[in-house]
Amino acid sequence: MKTAVLTDSTAYLPKKTRQSNHIHMVPLNVVFGEESYQEEIDLSADDFYDMVKENEELPKTSQPSIGMMKEKLEELAKDYDAVVAIHLSSGISGTYQGMVTAGEMVDDIEVHVFDSEISCFMQGYYALEASELADNGEIPEQILSRLKEMKQSMRAYFMADDLSHLQRGGRLNGAQAFVGSLLQVKPVLHFVDTKIVPFEKIRTRKKALKRILTLFEESISKNGHYKASVIHANRREDAQQIKEEIESEFDNVEVTVSYFGAVIGTHLGEGAMGLGWYRQS
Repeated sequence: MKTAVLTDSTAYLPKKTRQSNHIHMVPLNVVFGEESYQEEIDLSADDFYDMVKENEELPKTSQPSIGMMKEKLEELAKDYDAVVAIHLSSGISGTYQGMVTAGEMVDDIEVHVFDSEISCFMQGYYALEASELADNGEIPEQILSRLKEMKQSMRAYFMADDLSHLQRGGRLNGAQAFVGSLLQVKPVLHFVDTKIVPFEKIRTRKKALKRILTLFEESISKNGHYKASVIHANRREDAQQIKEEIESEFDNVEVTVSYFGAVIGTHLGEGAMGLGWYRQS
């Protein structure tokens, strides 16, 4: 059985990485006024943050259409027997459910849809792992079993400079805990049961980042090998500094710097930072 691996643009896997790992992608959309852009195709992260500064009104986001997803599956059916589709958390987007629906409309390929229950490069790690397994001839059930195993150790924490983006977009659960002090706190956030919820209320950016690093350090075992990603919203230098700090303290952690692209950046805002990791072995 020949199995394709499909993800969406919010995994923020660079084009070269997708191509070299045979990972297919469907893009989500960012809408500025009357103009709609496919992120990672029409709109890079760098261009997005420049456009936000130039526009008074915040952009909106939308998931890929079911029609587009169906077309992608029909295209893959020409070369593959099955597809493992890995998407951002179903609690913050309808993309996962949209692919489930599209899969029911296509007869010529087996469609296995996986809810990453997360997003960004942590979602990308699932796609990269699935790609390696597919290239080694593993069947979809074996690939999904490994992804579920990865999920057991997958962790991610992040902070936003301005919670109002998340609150306005309805992506933050438990926001009532911060009513009246949205501008005064830099809470650490995480995913719980597919949704973004506050983990801990912290007053400053510096302390929030320190807390995230502490959570990382507390969960790392010296006898395991881990992969981690420092994720930033137009704060590349800060992310690189955190990467170097982790690498100087842990020789069993492989660290990548990634970014919050246009869709996730719309909801988190510029200046957001995150750190995610999982135990590889």
